[in-house]
Amino acid sequence: MQSLEKQLEQFLGVEAEPPRVARYEVNAPMIRNWVEAHDDRNPVYVDAEAARATGRPDVVCPPAMASTWVMSGYRRYRDVQRMRSEGVVEDFAYSRLLQLLDDAGFTSVVATNLEQEYLQEIHPGDHVTTHFTIEAISPVKKTGLGEGCFITLLKKYVNQHDDLLVEERFRLLRFNPSTQEGAA
Repeated sequence: MQSLEKQLEQFLGVEAEPPRVARYEVNAPMIRNWVEAHDDRNPVYVDAEAARATGRPDVVCPPAMASTWVMSGYRRYRDVQRMRSEGVVEDFAYSRLLQLLDDAGFTSVVATNLEQEYLQEIHPGDHVTTHFTIEAISPVKKTGLGEGCFITLLKKYVNQHDDLLVEERFRLLRFNPSTQEGAA
């Protein structure tokens, strides 16, 4: 296991993947869909008059919605799953890291926590890009799901002016389910 942990060190602090550029600019219809789905009734997200009454020029995007703008879409998701099943490793650090963990038997994943710090409001018309860095990888630990390691991705969301909007730490556990106590 020590050899694996030594290999994992090479990924610390490196760019996880190329920047993700939003497919669409921030827009009021998508904001409305999101707040309705979350039953968020804050009027500054959907009512321009209410937003102006708070000193804003127009409606704003809920800050927790930042990640939705850079989601790669279902087609990309299917392509990634297909490539992983075929053993294809894309030419960026996060893909190589996941392949290394797959090869070590850590094939399952669960998100564990997410921390976001909101630095600027996001407005309709903004075009969001996210930069990912592999910030931390824990030593292999025994967890309730089996042996695994925690990976922390630092994500920085910026607008078209490169203004930092949101800083996010996304932590997940990659684990080997066959090592779970009681696993057959």
